Amino acid sequence: MQSIRALVEQGTGVINGWLSIPSPIVAEVMARQGFHSICIDMQHGLIDYGDCVSMLQAIGQTDAFPLVRVPSNDEASLMRVLDAGAQGVIVPLVDTASDAARAVAACRYPPLGRRSFGPTRAAMVSGPEYHLRANDKVLVFAMIETSSGLENIYEIVRTPGLDGVYIGPSDLSYALGLEPQSDNEDPKHVEAVRRIVAACRSCSLIVGIHCGGPEFAKRALGAGADLVTVASDINCLRAEAGRRRSLF
Repeated sequence: MQSIRALVEQGTGVINGWLSIPSPIVAEVMARQGFHSICIDMQHGLIDYGDCVSMLQAIGQTDAFPLVRVPSNDEASLMRVLDAGAQGVIVPLVDTASDAARAVAACRYPPLGRRSFGPTRAAMVSGPEYHLRANDKVLVFAMIETSSGLENIYEIVRTPGLDGVYIGPSDLSYALGLEPQSDNEDPKHVEAVRRIVAACRSCSLIVGIHCGGPEFAKRALGAGADLVTVASDINCLRAEAGRRRSLF
């Protein structure tokens, strides 16, 4: 398994899959399709902490880099998924540099942060010296998806220890007075994404974006994104089931 950061440094677009169904079998099926990374969604998906642990175990049998979108920006949620073996977190609704700093602090061991020691599964997966490397290895992404987040983007990206930004296009659409849409090509949305990418580039941060499918994802990579989410378990199931039903 290559880390997301290593892939970005090589100039490789990171292709990410998304999980909302609480099933380790579904997680393993998705992770075995060759995605560079897989994100377990605990914010809007149907997944609780017990499900997340089992799904991390399933992803751990593959070469996919395991990410978790936590339900909120709180220490308990962040520390628990990292202790369970997540190697990166996506933190929703980051509005300010203070929000970003709080997320980073929860993910870094002292003296760089406030993460409490107790890497229950993480140490089994990564070895007994996990805690010595975790501050350098664990990735922290701040979601930019609100008007405040967009307004404060240049302060947010300067947060020490922040590794990247993940763009939530549907909520960002709301913030711009538009209808929620994933692959939004409204000029206001395009300009907002351009501003976020430029801010990230100014601080050498990784740029991720949620996409509805491969075609838009390819354009996003060409426009400066480093990581693109191209498929979710629910959407793949819905699309293929619908396609097969339509044949009769």
